[in-house]
Amino acid sequence: MSTPDALRPRRSVLYMPAANERALEKAKAIPADALIFDLEDAVAPDAKADARERACAAFAGGGYGHREITIRANGLGTAWHEDDLRAIAAVGPSAVVVPKVNSADDVHAIEAALERFGAPDHTKIWAMLETPIAMLHAEEICAASERLAVLVMGTNDLAKELHAVRVADRHPLLLGLGLSLLAARASGKVILDGVFNDIKDEAGLIAECRQGREMGFDGKTLIHPSQVEPCNTVFSPEADEVSLAERIIAAFEEAEADGRGVVTVDGRMIENLHVDEARRVLAIHAAIAAHAE
Repeated sequence: MSTPDALRPRRSVLYMPAANERALEKAKAIPADALIFDLEDAVAPDAKADARERACAAFAGGGYGHREITIRANGLGTAWHEDDLRAIAAVGPSAVVVPKVNSADDVHAIEAALERFGAPDHTKIWAMLETPIAMLHAEEICAASERLAVLVMGTNDLAKELHAVRVADRHPLLLGLGLSLLAARASGKVILDGVFNDIKDEAGLIAECRQGREMGFDGKTLIHPSQVEPCNTVFSPEADEVSLAERIIAAFEEAEADGRGVVTVDGRMIENLHVDEARRVLAIHAAIAAHAE
């Protein structure tokens, strides 16, 4: 049975520099849920064409198992954007990731190009929201296309454009992150938190992953393989969450069978919304287990 796209595990989504053939090969053994072969930030201008060829060849060659493979194109208006979309459409990965999407018109332009170049229906759009204008237009961006499946937060660029101080709790970014989350949930899209920059600070990474999960993000983008396992752990339901979810559903079903209108678990009153949340926890847990197999 296939996993619904909204439940497909995307706890850890790792950027890999597409110009680096060794990195693309190494990615086959990294336990990330998804990979982004990067043609943008990680690639110098004179290496763009070579990186594009390497990324497409790596995807076409396979060997990545259950990992969802996406390719980040260069942004709209750059000299490489159209050639990137043409090449990506030809090989048909899970998605094209496009930086600095600021409006519904941007989404329409990306979608039209993919269709013009013959991209298969399964090649979705992952839109990066990285600017104040993108935060303010997040709802219309989400509603612009059925092909748009995922929002990816570009927190480094957002902090830069806000002139924000980079602090551990990210409070200068929370309004923008919250607006994007609201838009994603209102439109049924998946949403990924931005990267954590200090690859040596595991405690800081875990804290930021926890903050993102508590806010409602589906997963997090990452910049180094060492960040994958901690991220997977945080964005997976813990054993006590799974146990509680199972007990909530069992108690609710028993009460329904007995005709009782009041259900309590661990001294807490249980309503339909708690049952819905419990079912989602179990569905995510099952999807992660199936993904691992």
